[in-house]
Amino acid sequence: MTEFLLVFALAIGLGWPLGRYLAAVMRGAPMRGDRLFLWLERPLYALIGTNPERGMSWRGYAGAFLLSNLVLAVIVWLILMTQAWLPLNPNGAPNMSWDLALHTMVSFLTNTNQQHYSGQAQLSYLAHMTGIVTLQVITPMMGLALVVATLRGFFGGRNAQERKADGQEQAPVDVGNYWADVIRPTLRFMLPLCLLWSVLLTSQGVPATLDGGPVVAPVDTTVEMKEQKIPLGPVSPMVAIKQLGTNGGGWYGPNSSVPLENPTPLSNLLETLALILVPVAVVFMIGGLTGRRKFAGLVCGTMLTMSVVSAGFAIWSEGFSSTSQDIALMEGKEVRFGAEPSALWAALTTQTSNGSVNAMHDSLAPLTGLVTISDMLINAIWGGIGSGLQQFLTYLLLGVFLAGLMTGRTPELFGRKIEAPEVRLLAVLVLLQPLILLGLTAITLAVPSLTGSSNPGFHAISQVFYEYTSSFANNGSGFEGLGDATVWWNVTASFVLAAGRYPALIIPLVIAAMLARKRQAPESTGSLHIETPTFALTLIAVIVILTLLQFMPVLVLGPVADHLSLVAR
Repeated sequence: MTEFLLVFALAIGLGWPLGRYLAAVMRGAPMRGDRLFLWLERPLYALIGTNPERGMSWRGYAGAFLLSNLVLAVIVWLILMTQAWLPLNPNGAPNMSWDLALHTMVSFLTNTNQQHYSGQAQLSYLAHMTGIVTLQVITPMMGLALVVATLRGFFGGRNAQERKADGQEQAPVDVGNYWADVIRPTLRFMLPLCLLWSVLLTSQGVPATLDGGPVVAPVDTTVEMKEQKIPLGPVSPMVAIKQLGTNGGGWYGPNSSVPLENPTPLSNLLETLALILVPVAVVFMIGGLTGRRKFAGLVCGTMLTMSVVSAGFAIWSEGFSSTSQDIALMEGKEVRFGAEPSALWAALTTQTSNGSVNAMHDSLAPLTGLVTISDMLINAIWGGIGSGLQQFLTYLLLGVFLAGLMTGRTPELFGRKIEAPEVRLLAVLVLLQPLILLGLTAITLAVPSLTGSSNPGFHAISQVFYEYTSSFANNGSGFEGLGDATVWWNVTASFVLAAGRYPALIIPLVIAAMLARKRQAPESTGSLHIETPTFALTLIAVIVILTLLQFMPVLVLGPVADHLSLVAR
């Protein structure tokens, strides 16, 4: 309970000043460090060939986003398939197969970090540092850029006053400059924060070296293995960005359950805090960026309520429920830190689209697994950096539309009407998730040769559904034990990763630009006021009910039935 309270207190206490600073960064406001940062930024702008002051329409913004992703995809895919022939490979990591390289590239490009490989054995230092860590730094900032552009659109764009003064409200909406929105927070926010966290983790014993690992004799001399190579590398920088950037992909296959990646109780606290620190800061950023602090309060209050309830239920299930000490759940159970810190990490890592673990989720109690799956299905409790808030805005639009219908008012958000074209786009996002997840889960379970499940019965359903849910939510965690290093899993999971990332980021931007071109009606007593506790509770109800209606059958057949089977024994 102490760590539970400490993590949330530190996240809010540190998130507020970080959010104010991030808002200043995204506004492009003059800052004390401009002399240093502009010296770094201007060559990048020149290389790209852009003027950071020049605005973009939503089409230009989305096009630049997709183009940058395409270029990075090709580069990283080639690195992974040729790493054995490249330098900085002291452990002799082989080239990846095309399908494994494809999945790895798409996974890290979508800020998911789902791993169908073991990092310490199948990736070179060069691939880690150039392909993996580069994407871990840049992709969260891409998500941040898209949500900032969307927020600008909701409030008329950067040129709202000029368009209104000239009477040209149908003119293109300036949602910002994509390249500046990625470069500025990367250099001014994420990299300095990662440097600090890397130093803190290194002080706790997390490795930071380019040397190959030592060869040692096992403590247990009775085993057949006479010597063991300890894989090392520049671990702490990767751990810092994997936690702070809602990435999740570990240097080692078992992630932060490995003592080298998470050696002490303090490192565990630092890594747990890092799970939600930046997503909380992004929420606080809303007030400074938009000038509507009550709106930021609505978002923060709604997310915090869902987060505390989810984490509290996970801790109860894992540490105090009737199945918490069941012998069937003890295989792979985390014992270094205990049930409560492990359950807290499991809840927060799925709330934030992070996906890192300090305990194997396959060994969680069934109801804890239900919490983690539900967190990913919602994908808007904190969510990924930017992408979580983008998903929240989707739920917000749905909530406003439904609330308007229930109260007999024309649905409006910030004085602009939500009409049929916007609702049709929202329907695409709402229907895309169940069609993909339930469809692929059914196909995979229907063909046993494709499934790769290590467990029979209800838990097998949970394993398969968890993998696809984790992919679509851009989370990356998994019920380990699933044989997912196959062509089927690599290709289908790659498709789900992309389907869960790009529509969810681009469609809200399109809707915001459409709303920005509509005439804004002044808010009055007859307007729907969203910045109230009543609407916040309504929004939570919409989120929960929508998730349950779509996925209750598979949740009952999976974790709920798994729990009941243990209780009935």
